[in-house]
Amino acid sequence: MVGTSFDIDAPRWDQTTFMGRLKHFFNITDFTTVLLPDSRLDEAKALVESCRQGSVPPGTSEQQLHFAKKLYDSAFHPDTGDRMNIIGRMSFQVPGGMAITGAMLQFYRTVPAVVFWQWVNQSFNALVNYTNRNAASPITPKQIGVAYVTATTTALATAVGLNLFTKKAPPLVARWVPFAAVASANCVNIPMMRQQEILNGIAVTDENGKELGHSKKAAVKGISQVVFSRITMAAPGMIILPIIMQRVEKYKFMQKITFLHGPIQVMLVGAFLVFMVPAACSLFPQNCSMAVSKLEPELRQSIRSRYGEGVQHVYFNKGL
Repeated sequence: MVGTSFDIDAPRWDQTTFMGRLKHFFNITDFTTVLLPDSRLDEAKALVESCRQGSVPPGTSEQQLHFAKKLYDSAFHPDTGDRMNIIGRMSFQVPGGMAITGAMLQFYRTVPAVVFWQWVNQSFNALVNYTNRNAASPITPKQIGVAYVTATTTALATAVGLNLFTKKAPPLVARWVPFAAVASANCVNIPMMRQQEILNGIAVTDENGKELGHSKKAAVKGISQVVFSRITMAAPGMIILPIIMQRVEKYKFMQKITFLHGPIQVMLVGAFLVFMVPAACSLFPQNCSMAVSKLEPELRQSIRSRYGEGVQHVYFNKGL
């Protein structure tokens, strides 16, 4: 049993190291949590909030509190505390990503198939990017629409263009077209979906969480890290799997079960994503930091005038 002084927000693992963050994200990206009903998630949130207020229900174990925090972190937005759309949660990346990516890798030969699955993928990505944005920077429906159309157009242009260009290229090159389209679209989709952070700046705080102002440079740093992480998340499955499939499809037994090639790729992509989702999220700290000396001159001067040299770094939620 635990006492009322239990700090439920204290990290279970060291967030300053990659391995510590990896354990953390393995915990909160657990895809089995998407199977739980909203009522169970709301119970977890209530327990977390009670613990924060120093009111732990009698008989509650530390294990129960850790599990409640796991559900809370996996399903509720860190900025607003609101329950996130199930499809947009990082815990849905494995089932959602494996189905869509497997289809993109399987149906890459014809233009209509490429167009359809790239559209499905960018619709999924747009929802994920919106769900995991920094909620302190609101975005209008019009901006969401522009971001979605721009990213989808980029992905389709890349995929269709490369698909036509690789008609005479080695078969393996054509299999890598979906990854090129996904990577290029991520470079557009995420910044566009989070454009308000870039235009108006993102809230930065001191190490105690006290807000110090808004920084555009901090927003660019955080979003750049997210773009890199998302591309890294997709890379192994979309680069290595085509090599595997090209080789095994030459065997007679695989030629007899062509109808299973799609499901096989979906399952193999899932195997990659089970590890790559938490690994990619762990590349950079969630609570990103930036030296005051690298901030915009006006914000830097504001902080120096109020705190002198007492504040050397600012902190902000980079989103996922």
